[in-house]
Amino acid sequence: MSTKPTTTDLEWTELDQRAVDTARVLAADAVQKVGNGHPGTAMSLAPAAYTLFQKVMRHDPADPEWVGRDRFVLSAGHSSLTLYTQLYLAGFGLELDDLKSFRTWGSKTPGHPEYGHTKGVETTTGPLGQGVANAVGMAMAARYERGLFDPEAPAGESPFDHFVYCIAGDGCLQEGIAAEASSMAGHQKLGNLVLLWDDNHISIEGDTETAVSEDTVKRYEAYGWHVQRVEAQENGDLDPAAIHAAIQEAKRVTDRPSFIAMRSIIAWPAPNAQNTEAAHGSALGDEEVAATKRVLGFDPEQSFEVADEVIAHTRKALERGAQAKAEWEKSLQKWREANPERAAEFDRIAAGELPTGWEEKLPVFEPGKAVATRAASGKVLQALGAVIPELWGGSADLAGSNNTTIDKDSSFLPAGNPLPEANPYGRTIHFGIREHSMGAEMNGIALHGNTRIYGGTFLVFSDYMRNAVRLSALMHLPVTYVWTHDSIGLGEDGPTHQPVEHLASLRAIPGLNIVRPADANETAIAWREILKRWTKEFGKGQPHGLALTRQGVPTYEPNDDAAKGGYVLFEAEGGEAQVILIATGSEVHVAVEARERLQAEGVPTRVVSMPSVEWFEQQDQGYRDSVLPPSVKARVAVEAGIGLTWHKYVGDAGRIVSLEHFGASADGKLLFREFGFTAENVAAKARESLADAQR
Repeated sequence: MSTKPTTTDLEWTELDQRAVDTARVLAADAVQKVGNGHPGTAMSLAPAAYTLFQKVMRHDPADPEWVGRDRFVLSAGHSSLTLYTQLYLAGFGLELDDLKSFRTWGSKTPGHPEYGHTKGVETTTGPLGQGVANAVGMAMAARYERGLFDPEAPAGESPFDHFVYCIAGDGCLQEGIAAEASSMAGHQKLGNLVLLWDDNHISIEGDTETAVSEDTVKRYEAYGWHVQRVEAQENGDLDPAAIHAAIQEAKRVTDRPSFIAMRSIIAWPAPNAQNTEAAHGSALGDEEVAATKRVLGFDPEQSFEVADEVIAHTRKALERGAQAKAEWEKSLQKWREANPERAAEFDRIAAGELPTGWEEKLPVFEPGKAVATRAASGKVLQALGAVIPELWGGSADLAGSNNTTIDKDSSFLPAGNPLPEANPYGRTIHFGIREHSMGAEMNGIALHGNTRIYGGTFLVFSDYMRNAVRLSALMHLPVTYVWTHDSIGLGEDGPTHQPVEHLASLRAIPGLNIVRPADANETAIAWREILKRWTKEFGKGQPHGLALTRQGVPTYEPNDDAAKGGYVLFEAEGGEAQVILIATGSEVHVAVEARERLQAEGVPTRVVSMPSVEWFEQQDQGYRDSVLPPSVKARVAVEAGIGLTWHKYVGDAGRIVSLEHFGASADGKLLFREFGFTAENVAAKARESLADAQR
């Protein structure tokens, strides 16, 4: 571990220092104007953020989505002004009026950075630690992307080589997700990742001594990171030259991720507010803002003061960005000429298109045979993996149970890993027992672009992932969650592992599509539809969660209408349907058996399989009414979980066969029988519903 770097090639002028101080004043003014926010960290971090955006990162403010850019993640999202001021100064599209409208309705500067809302924001951050894991995912994706397109190039010489920079605070590193992700990054030896830690010793409750006493730098050493510490200058301010030198050193260390601890003083140089918890999340007050301006040589009577020469100086980032992009495009063109087949693949993937004929590779399963949907999913992945190279993923140490191994001979592991299948560009990711960071890393992979990512665990452990899953939906990311062991049908592991409330709870997340296929063929159709729905365009993509069985379930004839979310699996016979049975997943075959009983009694009964409520709701009213005719009031919904989802579908006369309590440790078939998931019980509920509907 080095201490304070002493050499640097940084060119730093009075205008640079004035620009940093301008960012500080803008942060103080923006929070003061709206009356709430987090000024202190944005003020103290200004030298580090400015150094990154103006002196270090390869980016083009005129083209924030340029493929060859470095990525920047502000994990400490509460300090959004740290990012907004740099986007404004560099010319990403924010202007002074945007800073003046900070945290107000309709502004481009919301309280926390939001992906797709503000140009230059790479990910939505706010829940602490998520950004650290996003950055790890981005670094993983960058390596996999290089493996797709330019694996033979020497380190640092490929157009697909770039860095991921992340600024995190004390709160980020206290959250468990950051520990999970940092452990993963060290294990993966992600030399393209640089994490800068704002070590300001302050959180909402005061000095971090209230909650933390470990040596964080040594912790990162133990994770296998290259670590450095940058001390503040004698006056307490961050030293841009030392930060720049540390970053350059970090970039030279290519076999490990880099951790730079920056000792800062929150709200520096506010005379009275610096180094106080109040400066973390409250406006400084008019008098303190004025006093800070005097310290920095600004007019205390002016607000949002930006000198013409300062903005002219910082907007030169546009010229540098255009030049960097032009140089990169030359290198890309050389690569294209040398690799025409890979170039064609790059163009296809960048356009969001799938290979010609990929759907023909999907397996079709023989009707009648019992197959677990988790097993069917595994066969689909292995079939598609051979023709869709950008599709990759893995599991949280449950690959054998989740059936998520896309290629057993190719594991995404760094050079030097002793496993025989280890490959820095491998297809199968071993996320380890780190569900929360797995979800956020998958978000980072999707945000990075040019690959399609999935990850698996048991459905019950989606609870560990929920915050990351919510952010997948909030950002409209095409992430696929493979959640297996989806009900009491998993059996003897008992109630700790048997999902009950999870399906309804996940369906409550806006923009998340839950897909619970009834059989092997529905599983293949579900994967096909998920891949077809993938899109690069913000606001159009959506994450999906596949809920899959451990136990075998009967296989039916494939029906493409499964992609509509709900469809008629078996039609009523002997007249118009008098009752409709609606079911998902492993309960569909129970509904089918109940239909047989009712039909034998002369009750025409329709069975509707509804693998995805969300997909069904996206269909037009005419189609939905054709599946669930409003005239048929007798309905029964069957799902081995709480029944919250189904009240709107069964109506006043309907019945719901659900599980309104936790499971038990016993054989899955026995539990289905004991808890009422039988053809006999479903048929009885149908008779009750029919009687009510006829009153």
